[in-house]
Amino acid sequence: MNRTMTFNVFFTTTVLCLTALSLSVEAVELTQLNDNCLRCICEAIGNCSNSTKCSGEVCGMFGITWPYWFDSGRPVVPGSDPDDSDAYSKCANDATCAQQSVMAYMQRFALDCNNDGKINCYDYAAIHKLGRFGCKRPLDDEYRSRYMSCQLIFKD
Repeated sequence: MNRTMTFNVFFTTTVLCLTALSLSVEAVELTQLNDNCLRCICEAIGNCSNSTKCSGEVCGMFGITWPYWFDSGRPVVPGSDPDDSDAYSKCANDATCAQQSVMAYMQRFALDCNNDGKINCYDYAAIHKLGRFGCKRPLDDEYRSRYMSCQLIFKD
């Protein structure tokens, strides 16, 4: 009997703590990352050219770095293996694979970067450019301008 009462007290305390915790977490609306948003991120990075290849530490039309690709789950083009030495560059330079990498990264690290209570395309663009830990910083003027111009056309 004593053991049952101890379990009930523990269970009740746990449920109350979890309920209090869930009530204290702010609700943030998550907007789906869509094709228009991806297009604007791509445009902001560098005019979304399929001919963009590797330059320095970034590759492809989305300007993906090796750590970004790794954090996105190491997607690969068909016929490749994530452990291949060229898996990252092949993916980043392939429009479909690069898009999969961006989508996986955003799904993993979605964050309300501008504290407006929503996770939307602006937040995804900030995460893409500034990283998961830096997205609360201001976007550089050139990237922000290209992103905003694209958003006027496509709206998120």
